[in-house]
Amino acid sequence: MGENLDINELAKLAAKMTPEDALAVRRERLERNLYDFMRVGWEHADTAKFMRSEFVLQAICAHLEACAKGEIRNLIINIPPRCGKSIVVGSILPSWVFCQGIRGPLTGNGTQFLCASHSMILSTQDSIRCRRLIESGWYQSLWGDRVRLSEDQNVKTRFQLDSGGARIATSIGATTTGLGGDWLILDDPNPAGTEANSDAIIESTLEWFDSAWSTRANNPRTACNVIIQQRVSTRDITNHVLEQSIGEWEHLYLPMRFEAERKCHTSIWIDPREEEGELLWPERFGDDEVTILEKKLGAFTAAGQLQQRPEVKGGGIIKRLYWQPWQEEVFTQNFEYIVASVDTAYTTKEENDYSAMTVWGIWHDTGSESTSQTGPVGGRIEGQMRIDKADAPRIMLMNAWQGRMELHELIHKIHGTCRRMKVDTLLIENKASGISVSQEMRRVFGIEDYGLRLIDPKGGDKVARAYAVQHLFEEGLIWAPVDRVWCDMVITQCAQFPKGQHDDLVDTVTQALRFLRATGMIQRGVERTHELTENSRGWNSSSSQPLYPV
Repeated sequence: MGENLDINELAKLAAKMTPEDALAVRRERLERNLYDFMRVGWEHADTAKFMRSEFVLQAICAHLEACAKGEIRNLIINIPPRCGKSIVVGSILPSWVFCQGIRGPLTGNGTQFLCASHSMILSTQDSIRCRRLIESGWYQSLWGDRVRLSEDQNVKTRFQLDSGGARIATSIGATTTGLGGDWLILDDPNPAGTEANSDAIIESTLEWFDSAWSTRANNPRTACNVIIQQRVSTRDITNHVLEQSIGEWEHLYLPMRFEAERKCHTSIWIDPREEEGELLWPERFGDDEVTILEKKLGAFTAAGQLQQRPEVKGGGIIKRLYWQPWQEEVFTQNFEYIVASVDTAYTTKEENDYSAMTVWGIWHDTGSESTSQTGPVGGRIEGQMRIDKADAPRIMLMNAWQGRMELHELIHKIHGTCRRMKVDTLLIENKASGISVSQEMRRVFGIEDYGLRLIDPKGGDKVARAYAVQHLFEEGLIWAPVDRVWCDMVITQCAQFPKGQHDDLVDTVTQALRFLRATGMIQRGVERTHELTENSRGWNSSSSQPLYPV
């Protein structure tokens, strides 16, 4: 009833109806809108008072509604602690799904939920709150005819409905044999605190996720996967899933303080904040409270748990803020030279190494600006020199990928990227696997439109090579389409280097930029200024001074 009416129109109709009809209208309104259902049902699930937010809970509910409709199949939500994520996803969502009048793959009183957390205590707590909400007088007065708990299976960690629906609670590492769900919900799968970076806990969690949790869908063609957590490590489940690039995952991330270069944009929602540093939920976490929390957590932990971008202590040679953001949907530049850089590891069995590739384009900016230049010994050049920006080279990160693959798959992936991106030169490190890849590419593809060069790092470790190109970032020469997922993968790995889990993309970055520097294709600002200064002076052989006195 009222299929095309909005909530306000439904409310007006309810005022004129009989109590029975008004109840039906109220039911329909709450069934149609998860946020409204949550707002009314919160007090029946938890003793903590419901707090309104400008957009936080609304954004979470909107994405979960899209999941229920089958519009989003896989969802990751990263949000700071104490924002109500567990009660919304683990307690209120199942109650709302059960009460839907129309049964579907992910809705209705026959739907089954399998929910897990890193702690069985937390999993049990969410299950209890969900059961409490369903058993409440408010819920039963509206949907008691549809949703009734089964007497045969009604315990804290597992309850069923007479209609076949169920909610099962388990924990990371626990056996999942015989368990399954239409919804698979992981709530904080990685523990915070000292355990966040425990190699043993991290490895066991990832192994459990890959070998056990990934097989628990009742129907893999229709099931919905939801992961909701605060970021605690560069090796947490969120990073693991995004890094694997298996399936399409919608990623909703909500940093405590807004960062313009990381503005969240999903298929159905855009972070409404505009001002740098704007708080996520000022009604709940004011500036004073957030500042105190940041100091207590420390920079590293706050970056993960509050900002949802865990960057390791000691990292940051190539900082996130160094990258110049390219905001256009397409590249409008006329790239004069395009170089691709590859780091090779041609086997699927190297668990700690990926093959990786980045593609870079060189262009010269259009327009001009007037600047005052300073001479090499501090003396000011008379007048103002007009520097044409067309003389200033810029470098754009055009594409990137990483993955584990066998030799034949790897060379075809590299070749396809070079052809698609119109690469002029392909760079491969002159090491054992790199030599094999280059030889195989020449054998299979022969002469191509792009050249292939083996690059010798010529001494220096990876950290030294990163520092060798750091100044190019600091001077604003390096640009990137920061809103692309693959681009954020590169920026994040660079920001975490040298203490991050992987550095394969970093190797391709430093290899490409060092090559461009060595060949003179890119210049620092001070170098270009010196060149223009010398040219402006002219060259008069009769007045030139000898290098040494005679």
